[in-house]
Amino acid sequence: MRGSLQAKPRSFPWGRYLLIAIGLSFLAIVVVFPLLNIFYQAFAQGISAYLTGIRTPEARHALFLTLAIALIAVPMNTGFGILIAWILARYSFPGKFLLLLIIDLPLAISPTVVGLMFILLYSQTVGIFGSWLEAANIKVIFALPGMILTTMFVTFPFVIREVLPTLQSMELAQEEAAQTLGANSWQIFWRVIFPSIRWALLYGVILCTSRAIGEFGAVSVVSGKLIGDTNTLTLHIERVYSEYDTIAAFACASLLAFLALLTLIGQELLRTVEKPRDFTP
Repeated sequence: MRGSLQAKPRSFPWGRYLLIAIGLSFLAIVVVFPLLNIFYQAFAQGISAYLTGIRTPEARHALFLTLAIALIAVPMNTGFGILIAWILARYSFPGKFLLLLIIDLPLAISPTVVGLMFILLYSQTVGIFGSWLEAANIKVIFALPGMILTTMFVTFPFVIREVLPTLQSMELAQEEAAQTLGANSWQIFWRVIFPSIRWALLYGVILCTSRAIGEFGAVSVVSGKLIGDTNTLTLHIERVYSEYDTIAAFACASLLAFLALLTLIGQELLRTVEKPRDFTP
């Protein structure tokens, strides 16, 4: 028909693409370029200089100490995180809201302040428990125990915050049915509860491990930065960079960046595995 209205041509969405360009530019400047620069600087003088930077005795000890702290702190926080999440999801008691606030406290306090808190508690000279620790000949500050405790503190919320929502969304019918059929507590946990929380738990463990490996502020305060003794990989990077050994600093930093990338890849793989489960009838 002659009188029919013709469709108006759609205008080009300049605003949408402008916002996308601004967002991607910000992401590139803040995240992508610094990350690429780490690997560029690490390999700037060739593979031999890179390998020399990560093969020094100090670097190897720092890497070993970092992994050792993570291997102790992460399982401890995983076990206690599951326990506390279970208590919060299944029981009501006075002070529950306060406990939830305490769980988030490590995310709100500066890591440097965390290190100072532990010094004021466990230092043999100025700590509240210092005289008892000195009498028992236990050294916490400027030693491995203090580094483990501070790492556990700053990584404490991750497992709880991932597992708690999953437990709260679970129905009690399966647990009650298993208990009615004679299953004990361990059988209920491994065969009923754990299959439902395993993905959330794995998310929490990945985040906890990533933070434990990359922790700097709190560990820096309580470690004393003793070379070959209490120097973690992050502290070693700071030391060699301040000594103008740029290649060694960026080479060791690339190891941490590589571990961070593995963490992101692990998260994405978990999401792709978990997504089909969400649509299973």
